[in-house]
Formats: sequence, C-alpha cells, structure tokens
Amino acid sequence: MSNRPGIRRPVAAVSAVLLVVVALVAGCSTGSGGNNNPPRDPGPVAKVSLAPENDAKKVNPTAAASVTVADGTIDQVALTNANGKQVAGEFAPDKRSYKITEPLGYDATYTWSGTAIGTDRKPVPIDGKFSTLAPKNTVPATINIADNQEVGIAAPIILQFKASVQNKAEVEKALTITTDPPTEGAWAWFPDDNGSRLHWRPKDYWVPGTTVHVSAKLYGLDLGGGNYGYSDLTTDFRIGRSQIVKANAPSHRMQVVRDGKTVFDFAVSYGEGNEPRNVTRSGLHVVTEKYEDFMMTNPPFYTNVRERWAVRISNNGEFIHANPESLSAQGSSNVTNGCINLSPGDAQAYFPTALYGDPVEVTGTSIQMSAADGDLYDWTIDWSTWKTMSAEDGSTSVISATPVAPGPPR
Repeated sequence: MSNRPGIRRPVAAVSAVLLVVVALVAGCSTGSGGNNNPPRDPGPVAKVSLAPENDAKKVNPTAAASVTVADGTIDQVALTNANGKQVAGEFAPDKRSYKITEPLGYDATYTWSGTAIGTDRKPVPIDGKFSTLAPKNTVPATINIADNQEVGIAAPIILQFKASVQNKAEVEKALTITTDPPTEGAWAWFPDDNGSRLHWRPKDYWVPGTTVHVSAKLYGLDLGGGNYGYSDLTTDFRIGRSQIVKANAPSHRMQVVRDGKTVFDFAVSYGEGNEPRNVTRSGLHVVTEKYEDFMMTNPPFYTNVRERWAVRISNNGEFIHANPESLSAQGSSNVTNGCINLSPGDAQAYFPTALYGDPVEVTGTSIQMSAADGDLYDWTIDWSTWKTMSAEDGSTSVISATPVAPGPPR
C-alpha cells in the first residue's frame, strides 16, 4: 500500500474484500475436522486369554489350563477332548476366569469353546485348542504300605517303579513324607530290581503311634528316556506299638520285647553254621510277611516241606517258624539251615503279634547281613552312608550286592 500523499483507497471497499475471504474460508469447513467419514466402531472390549496358548503342542498334562477375560466375564465355556467329552472345571467367583480341575491325558487334543461378554455387553467367542505330549512309555509305580495299615517301628517306605528311572533327583522332588510327630528320615535309591527302587526310612526307629502321609506326584513327571509317570500315589498309615525281637544265637533263645517289656522268652535253634549258607545272618532284619502254612524248599536238604506259623525276616530264606523236627535242639544247640526254629506252641503264640516292619535284631553269628541277603537290608546301612544314596545332591551312591546266600527258605 502506498503512503504517497494524494492517493486514497476507500475503507468500505477493503472491508468488503475481507468479508468475502472470510466467507470463502468458512465455506470450506464441514465442522468435523475436515473428514466426511463416520466414526470407527472400536469393536468388543472383552479380551480372552488362553492357557496353554492357542495351538500349543507337547503340553504337559499337569500344566494349568484356564481361560481369563479382561473387561468382561465368561458367559459359557467348555474344554472337550477329541471324543467330545467335557473336562471338569470351575469358575472364579467373579466369572472372569475358568480353570480345569482334573488331570488331562497324555497324547490328546483339547478344544475350547464358549462366549465371553464384555463390559460393553458385546459377545466375544472363546475358541482355541492345544495338544499334550506323547510319552514313549508311561511307568507305573507302587507303594509297599497300604492305606490305614499299621506297621512296625522299623518299616521302610518302598517306592517300586516298573522300569528304570533316569531323573532320580526329579523324582525325589515330587515326593513328600509328612509325619506327626516330625521324624528325621531320607530317601535312598537301591539297585534296580525289575525297575528302579527307592526306600525311605527314619534315622532311628519310628516313634510308636506316629501317623504318616506319603504323596508321590508322579503323573506327568519326566522320568528320563522318554518315560513319564503313570499316576500319582498316596498312602496314609500308622506306626503301631514297639515290638523288637532280640535273637542272640549263642544263647539259643529269642526274646520278644513289647513297649520295653519282655513278653516272650522262647527256646529256639538258629542256623548250624557248618557252611555259609546255613548261617543265620547277624544284623537288623525286618518282618515282611507271614504265613500260617508255608512250603519250604532248600536243596539238597529238603524239598516242599510244610512248615507252620512262618514269619519271613529276609528274602534270603530266613524265617521264624515252628519246626517240631528240631524240638530237641531248641534251647541247647543250633542245628537249622538258617531259620529261627521254635516249638509249634511258641511259634503259634508269636505269630499273631508280628507286624510288617517289626525289627528282628540277630546277634552272635559269623556272617553279617548285607545287600546279598535280599531286598530289605536298610538297617544294615549306617546313616551317613544312607544319606549318600539319595539323589538330592546329584551324586547317588548305590550299595552293590555280592551274592553269598541262596534264595530259597532255609
């Protein structure tokens, strides 16, 4: 604009031009940010999370399986197997999650179905699937003491697997022993006998009246070599009265001491000892089973001889039993093939008092009981050595057996 004198522009005309520009600019506006598209629908707000995640493979059947919903609740849900059978589960109180409450199967495919409802009242589908691992083999195991059984103060707990276990430390982590009163004890691995074998015993004899709960979480457990545990195991049992058999071979007698008092003092005959196979082993034996009648064989001495009131104290053939044939020697000399012989009347009196796990302390013979004498020689192993037979530190010691004694009853 010129400021030269004499040149003037009408003010009204300038204003009119400005009004036109403002009008043109105003005419370009839509009033919605310059966009003619309608607002986008954000969609349902509910978000569904699955565990295991969708399409997961080789899932351990003990893994947690659940559905969780954020910004909403579960209206209906089911997990079914390949046969269409629904797996048991339960809702959380707020219905924001649902978890499976029963174990899943090996080598199986599972499918989720259902609906979640968001806080915006809009539905969201629940769908997905996963599959569990397929073991090379599943390995059963057994516990030697039954539910509600009453046992003696030297009873070990024995877990017997039907195949060899490689991951021994992992197995021990899956085992729990709960006792009342508290009892110090430890696990120990023994040489495989048709499968791996694990024993637990207290440091000292059990306290009479102790209650024991055993839990073995073996299902889904990787045992090594492609083998997995077949099932979980539990047992609850009780330690009975204290009954200890004191068996001193040179005395030719046997005492039964119950709760600190001698209730029987029998004249007996022990192994003759003319050769190693006929020596009653010294050491702490354990009562394992008993028979009113038992056919005994020990060639070349005898075959299929019926003996009465037989209480087994080791797997090398040692029994406490009636033997009228040795009656004249009982109380004065040792003439048997290794068993402890009693009169029929004394054997019958002792028989009903014997429990699995009762200790039988044999002393005064020329051969000590060892791993060569069967599968239950737990108390012949000192405590410091016993603890090295656990796999907790990753370096398991195993007691080896050198056969000395025969297998048949003696």
